[in-house]
Amino acid sequence: MHQELISYRHGDADFDVHVVFPDETGPRPAVLVCHAWGGRDAFAEGKARALAELGYVGAAIDLYGVGRRGTDRASCEALMMALVSDPPLLRARLSAAFEQVRGLVAVDGERVGSIGFCFGGLCSLLLARMGLPLRACVSFHGLLKVGEPLESRPSAKMLVLHGQDDPMAPPSDVGAFAEEMKRVDGDWQLHVYPKTMHAFTNPDANDASFGTVYNERAAKRSWAAMTHFLGDHL
Repeated sequence: MHQELISYRHGDADFDVHVVFPDETGPRPAVLVCHAWGGRDAFAEGKARALAELGYVGAAIDLYGVGRRGTDRASCEALMMALVSDPPLLRARLSAAFEQVRGLVAVDGERVGSIGFCFGGLCSLLLARMGLPLRACVSFHGLLKVGEPLESRPSAKMLVLHGQDDPMAPPSDVGAFAEEMKRVDGDWQLHVYPKTMHAFTNPDANDASFGTVYNERAAKRSWAAMTHFLGDHL
């Protein structure tokens, strides 16, 4: 398995992408991994490796900048909200990361997808909503607030993997997202897991009062659903 960091500069900040892919020659389809609110971490990099084991180029992107990571709830929220409250900046950083991955020698630039977790789920869906030439975008327990309406029609197919009891993506957000998809003629699916809260794929999530609880059954089901979905479209 090949692993490396790809560095680049965007605006006035330095970024990098953690890339993992099989040693066999490519090019091969790539899947961006969009991190949760704390920034790229071992969890996101582990998902990039798991994708490489499925035969993809797994690319764990960094939307905050080299060395910028949250260490507690307050710092994680501050990093995330700095981008959520500045939609053009968030879209610009996503586009820059997408172009870096798409341009790698190991990547078939016509077969690119994305997955994301929590804040990263929002980002994965936003990549599709921006009309970028991805084929498949997946959200795991993603934030579903629509935010700024976009006029571009998504070209990527979308898969939303959602916990029924997720307090950070309540039914009102799910309904608003569905209406937005209808408005832009998005091609999307929704899988809902019962008795499941936010962050259900993360074994370290164990705070029911905050709404983040690991659910092994939902984690396995959602990964299987993603695997099938990416296989169909990439």
